[in-house]
Amino acid sequence: MLTTTRLALTAALALSSAPFGARAQTPIAIGDVGAGSSLHWASYISMEKGFFRAAGVAPEYIPVQTSAGVFQQLAAGSLDLGSGGFPDPIRAIDKGGAMSIFRIEGQVAPYELMAKPSIKSYADLKGKVVMIDTPKGNTRLYLERMIAPHGLKYGDFDLVFAGATAARFQALVSGAVDATLVNPPFNFKAKAAGMVSLGKSASTSLDVPFNGYAVGHSWLKNNRPALDKFLTAYQKGVDWFHDPANRKEAVDILVKYARLERGECEQTYDLYHELKIFDRVGSIQGSGLDNLIKIMKADGDIEGSAELSRFADASLATPK
Repeated sequence: MLTTTRLALTAALALSSAPFGARAQTPIAIGDVGAGSSLHWASYISMEKGFFRAAGVAPEYIPVQTSAGVFQQLAAGSLDLGSGGFPDPIRAIDKGGAMSIFRIEGQVAPYELMAKPSIKSYADLKGKVVMIDTPKGNTRLYLERMIAPHGLKYGDFDLVFAGATAARFQALVSGAVDATLVNPPFNFKAKAAGMVSLGKSASTSLDVPFNGYAVGHSWLKNNRPALDKFLTAYQKGVDWFHDPANRKEAVDILVKYARLERGECEQTYDLYHELKIFDRVGSIQGSGLDNLIKIMKADGDIEGSAELSRFADASLATPK
């Protein structure tokens, strides 16, 4: 499926190359959790404003059901880059996946724990059904930190799983689960549907980064210039997002690419600015990624060395 998609993309780009000296576009297949995520806002901006096109690259975000699945496919060579929650590329690399983390995307997790109206506090979660992404996924770490100050631990409630935020939101509002973690704008959608907020992950997890990009070694070997072009254009999208003068157009872009309601996109824009979610530099050094690796090592989630350089290549974050 992914191979067919990539071949079609390459062929389309070749056919669209103008005979008047237009710059060829290098396709980049990027695995992503779900489709139309607000976490890729900067990329949507770079697409819409022509930053990627001017740089000579054509990234395509390919939806995958889970973050773990993204990095499994990256390790298999079906993707060029992968974007997802950081526990998953760390775990994939620990198991021998030939890839390196190279840029921080979200430096703060924007999750919000939403629950049925009958649940008024963390204590009310005892004996209930709570949904996270996967048994060892990104949301597990954040939920564990959120419940601990309230005297709860895993085992006090039943866990069920769905990889994408949209699926978890649907499970909550349909009554299939009692509570779940969701990203914007699904937290706003949940509130509009009468759900209750129990808290935000940012309040307990500022010491670790949320998500980012990893690159497959086999693709990188022959495509470092394309990676540099991607990073340069992506950075322009991040900078453009952070300019308050661009708020209206930025919201327009998310509405278009994520197919979401405008009011929810406006709320998401304001929250992301408040959280300063998008890392303006993306540097691995000083990001807290080493903290996360040490946490995972202490929890027995990775087996090998916890050295940062084993999982990330800080030199790749700065285009040559």
